[in-house]
Amino acid sequence: MQAVPEGANLGLGCGNPVALASLRDGEVVLDLGSGAGFDCFLAAAKVGENGRVIGVDMTPEMVEKARGNAKKNDYRNVEFRLGEIENLPVADSAIDAVISNCVINLAPDKKRVFEEVYRVLRPGGRVMISDIVLLRPLPDFIMNSIAAYVGCVSGAVMKDDYMDIIRKAGFRDARVIKETSFPMECMANDPTAQAIVRNLDMPQEEIVKLVEGAICSVNVQAIKPEKRTRRGDLRRNS
Repeated sequence: MQAVPEGANLGLGCGNPVALASLRDGEVVLDLGSGAGFDCFLAAAKVGENGRVIGVDMTPEMVEKARGNAKKNDYRNVEFRLGEIENLPVADSAIDAVISNCVINLAPDKKRVFEEVYRVLRPGGRVMISDIVLLRPLPDFIMNSIAAYVGCVSGAVMKDDYMDIIRKAGFRDARVIKETSFPMECMANDPTAQAIVRNLDMPQEEIVKLVEGAICSVNVQAIKPEKRTRRGDLRRNS
């Protein structure tokens, strides 16, 4: 198994969707918000030489870095594309599994994201993602903070709303398979959170109390329904 390239893990995720995705040899996998390529390289080892992994990121610098990591470490079954997750540069019904690690919460139009995910998945394909959601509303001063948005906080929506968006996009069996309260020490040590503290006339301890228990990391899975024949039988569109 190839080692994950040094510098590919930027430490920005909230989970490990690859470990949950049950990826199989020969599958085609799409990673939303692939960054420097860490999850893509993990996925590449699971799908093998007969499979393929596509990473999509909206930042040219990240795409360039990821491509450099792939070339330097001879990952021939991985490619990186510049694009937005609301408008994926991927053909219809081309993907077996979609993964994402703490990225969709940053997208302003999550409905559009999951519609795009549905479009690119093959019938019977699956989505397995990690993300940040809310268990209760956050104070307005956090939600309205640009700094918090960059830090993956105010872009999050209520958990029930998040799951409802997935179901309305057409997915079935959408469910949370793991839920973890967001550790407050992460916020206390995060440079973005520190910027919020500096910009507000409140002690950090008070801010933590207001936020504690409201933020949650979830692992979510869902399936795109398989097509039906005229007789109503399920069939795989291969």
